[in-house]
Amino acid sequence: MLEQAAASFNEGFDTGYDEAMMRSQHSVPETKVKPSSGEGYAKGLYDGGEGIVDSILPELEVLPEISVRQIIEEGMKQLSSQYYRLMSAAEVAGRINEALDSSSPLSVIRLGDGELLTLAQEMVLNEDEVRKEGHFLSYAGVCLPDLKARDMLAVSVRNADIVGIPKLRLSNFQPLCFSVFKAHGIDYRKLQLTLSTVNYALHLEGLLPGILAGRRVLVVGNSAHGLSRVLSDRGIKVTGTVAPVEGMHDIPRTMDEIRGRPFDIALVGAGIPAVIITERIASELGKVAIDFGHLADSLSSGESTL
Repeated sequence: MLEQAAASFNEGFDTGYDEAMMRSQHSVPETKVKPSSGEGYAKGLYDGGEGIVDSILPELEVLPEISVRQIIEEGMKQLSSQYYRLMSAAEVAGRINEALDSSSPLSVIRLGDGELLTLAQEMVLNEDEVRKEGHFLSYAGVCLPDLKARDMLAVSVRNADIVGIPKLRLSNFQPLCFSVFKAHGIDYRKLQLTLSTVNYALHLEGLLPGILAGRRVLVVGNSAHGLSRVLSDRGIKVTGTVAPVEGMHDIPRTMDEIRGRPFDIALVGAGIPAVIITERIASELGKVAIDFGHLADSLSSGESTL
């Protein structure tokens, strides 16, 4: 299912990532993507596959009847000892339930291209590069340049209990993620990593009702009122909503409002600020919080059902 999501998703902030995840998970048999045509596509396909093989083979050697895919598969087998396993949705759900049962703090944050581009400012990419790639960042809550936002995000990544990262190896996703970690001195081996689509995985694998049942739930973000109605209709006890969240500058006010609410678990859908709010709910208030993303919009609109 996650492989189908990778085929669907190409670019854009969290919305694009999450919408692709939803489309892929709800598709009935897997559909094949119609290949593009033209010289540009052909050159890109060659440069990204056969061209690499040609550049590695000795001048007078060929490798007949072996496809690029076969070559990659053999290479992957040789590298299997370097695979790094991420937590599954079931494992994340288990950690969440353990924290709730023991009244322990726990934060589940997710890093998409918006968060990664914000973290990359003047450390991996210069301002012009970030502006070009992150034209959507103002919608996501960050007005460039914002080095304070960069540093706040880095602190929250270090302090978070579970960190979702992209699986897709497009330039602004998984490769940028590990470049950003290195630039900020964050050792990913010391983090509990899962997929950045773990919010949808928890939902689509039917794990959310078991997490939320019998808990006091606080909903944070611009879709909080709609999501609270959906949850209440399912018999889930929503003790409050905090909305709207108007960008990074609104985090202190949002946290002050959250402090005054009784809850066991918070679902936070607030763009890039959600990472910081989610982590601070755990580290400052001792509660459980999930960066819920655009799943809140999907449930509120009826596009997806709980």
